Parts: sequence; structure tokens; C-alpha cells
Amino acid sequence: MNLPIKIAGTGLYAPGEPIDNAELKRLTALEFDSDKIEQKIGIYRRHIARLRGIDESAADFATKAALAALADAGISADQVGLFIVGTDTPEYISPATAIVVQGRIQGAETWAQSFDISASCASFTMAFDAAARIMATQSEIKYALVTGVYNMPAFIHNDDKFSFPIFADGAAAFVLAANENSGRSEYIGSQMLTDGTQWDYIGIYAGGAKNPLSQKMLDEKTHGLLSLKPLPGDRNVRLWPMVIEKILQKYGTKPEKIDHYIFTQINRSVIVKVMDAIGQPQEKAHFIMDNYGYTGSACVPMTFHEGVKSGQIHRGDKALFIASGSGLAVGSNLFIY
Repeated sequence: MNLPIKIAGTGLYAPGEPIDNAELKRLTALEFDSDKIEQKIGIYRRHIARLRGIDESAADFATKAALAALADAGISADQVGLFIVGTDTPEYISPATAIVVQGRIQGAETWAQSFDISASCASFTMAFDAAARIMATQSEIKYALVTGVYNMPAFIHNDDKFSFPIFADGAAAFVLAANENSGRSEYIGSQMLTDGTQWDYIGIYAGGAKNPLSQKMLDEKTHGLLSLKPLPGDRNVRLWPMVIEKILQKYGTKPEKIDHYIFTQINRSVIVKVMDAIGQPQEKAHFIMDNYGYTGSACVPMTFHEGVKSGQIHRGDKALFIASGSGLAVGSNLFIY
């Protein structure tokens, strides 16, 4: 049964002026293959707070995106009963970034529920799904703020010429409204996939309970973002069509019935291959990595926001989110905007 949950507003935030590849080389003193980054991966520019000298981090990005979404929806902060932040680059290990965002936005003790979801770069899709299902069963929650935020550049080592050209800062938020008379706007459902045997490919392995941060780690550079094993090059090309087939069968629809496919913005050439694999025109896919780089848990809602604001996505359109994250986690959402 579809849920009467509507995306009432969206907001986006990226810190500072964009940094193109030539400027990135100057700012980091790193040399990398600009042609590959641009032509294959599709990244021409990105926003990175630390390279612009901007004193902002994950909670700042999330709060600004959330406030923009509230303004877009035309509701006040005190109407929100649920705050969820999807991220694997939280402001703190504890408390949850969503709690920090609630405090900044509502500024007081309220009857709101606030928590984070961390499933690597699939976090937002799972947060979106959780929010829709909570709202469908708790009638007192009329509005939710669901935010995806990414601050991975804060964890990149200064000499990491692989990560700097790809990873970027950003956030996007949805205001969800529970409305039995939402018309054509509905949340249809989700399909998730997990393979925790891949936990030791890429991630941030210091600072948690297993490896508390120490001076030894700082000296040996075993903190921050580490790539321990090469990711299979065909992973998303194999996984995404499989997840699409699974969720569409689950909810009784077909690829041609989907108006918009919004994927993790990690590699333009991979998205092109997947669209070919499912037999759908490239025009149904959306790309923002050219201007924003790879923004992890934020990239799917950022892409949707840009599609709405540019007039490409309209009310009543059917959209499918597909997001992959290290670990391995894949999340998907099917809904009518």
C-alpha cells in the first residue's frame, strides 16, 4: 500500500565558491589526471569548505540545507516532529548530528524525534524510507526534515591525490508532509541490499570503539579516509540494474514507467552504462557531479533538488533513487513526486 507522504519542500547547501580542477591542483599542490576526472567520472567543479578557509562542518551544512527546505515548504520550524540525518561523516560520534540540527533549528526542548542513519553513502535513501514509514504510523507527526550531508573532505589526508578530486562537501534536505489528501504524491516503497563482508574496502576506521584516536594513528596516518582494498570496477554496473529489477517487480511496475532515475553521483560513465543495461534513455537520468563533485549521502537529494528547481522534475512524476555506499550498502526509493 502506497503511503500518503509528500515531498513538500527541498533545500540544498554547498560551502563557498566552486573549485575547478585547475584550482584544486593549486590549492592542494597535488597532480592528478584532470582528463579522466572530467571525461570519465564527470567532475569539473566541487565545493570544499577546508580549501576555502570556511569554518563549517557537517552540522552547519545540514542545518543550512534544512532551513532552505523549510523555507521552500513554507512551514515553520516548530511544526517539524521528526529530524533524521543520513550521513557517514557526522559532526560527532555522539550526539547524533540530527540532534544538533534540531537544537539549532528549534532552539528548545520539543516533542520531536531526532536520530541519524549511517549506512555509508546509502544513508539518505534509508533515512527517507524510515521517515515515510514512521510518519505513516505516527499520526501526530505532520512534518519531517530528512537531510543527507557529506563532509568527507574533512577526513582526507593532505597528500591523497585520489580522494581530493572526487569527494566534496554538501547537503540537501527534504521536508516531508503527511497528508491523506496528497493527491498524486505518494511514497511507494524501497528495496535495500547489504554485504557486510566488504567492510574493509574503504572507510574511516579510526575514532570509534575499536580504534580510539591516538597520537600513534596520527603519526602513522591510519586515521581519516583510508582505501584498504580496490573496489571492484564493475560493482555498481552489476548491482544497480539488479536492484532496479527487484524494486520494480516488488511494486508491480516497469522501467519505462519511471520518469526519473537518480543514482549515486560517483561516476557519470557508470550511470550511462546502467541506463543502457536497463534499456532506458539517458534523458531519464540526472547528473550533478559536474558542478558538485561526489557528495556521498547528500548527492541523491541534491540531484533531486536541482531537477525540481530546473523544471525537469514535475509534480506527479515517478522517481527512483538508487544509492550505493561502502560496507556494502545499497538503498533505493520509489515514489511519486
